[in-house]
Amino acid sequence: MNLPNKLTVIRIILVPFYLAAMVIDFPFHYLAATLIFVVASLTDFLDGKIARKTNQITVFGKLCDPLADKMLTTAALLAFMTADVCNIWIPMVVLTREFLVTSFRLVATSQGVIIPAGILGKLKTATQMIFSIGIMAGLHFHSPASESFGNFALCSNILLGITAVLAVISGIKYIVDGVKVVDITK
Repeated sequence: MNLPNKLTVIRIILVPFYLAAMVIDFPFHYLAATLIFVVASLTDFLDGKIARKTNQITVFGKLCDPLADKMLTTAALLAFMTADVCNIWIPMVVLTREFLVTSFRLVATSQGVIIPAGILGKLKTATQMIFSIGIMAGLHFHSPASESFGNFALCSNILLGITAVLAVISGIKYIVDGVKVVDITK
């Protein structure tokens, strides 16, 4: 297994540790979760960069890298729901997009076509990761009992709403572009 694929596997392994740090209450757990999430996010940046630079792009990487991203970002949305800083419609929109794109990707794969993530999908993932890091750091400073928590939760929902809109736009673009190379009548 090459280094980019190892980094993808590391990201997958980090997901349950991240989620545990988010939902299990212990001193500085949000900061611990933020650190784990940052490390996992860096593996996403590095795996793609290394794969392209060293020409180590593999089918495993093309399929599992986006899956690892979905696992990490979905864990963040679920954790944010438990922390009351994410409305339920945001994960619903994002997950619906992810299921549709993944299903379409599987149809393409069954036809021998690999459709890599496009620039809009990468922008959506990067934005979601950056916003998630900010929200996690903010959770450390805003307890639900504080007067500022309502404003913080509103800001969190706005940021996550932006990622939901990007998810819809990138999903539509992915499928529109994919229909050009995949026979959807089969």
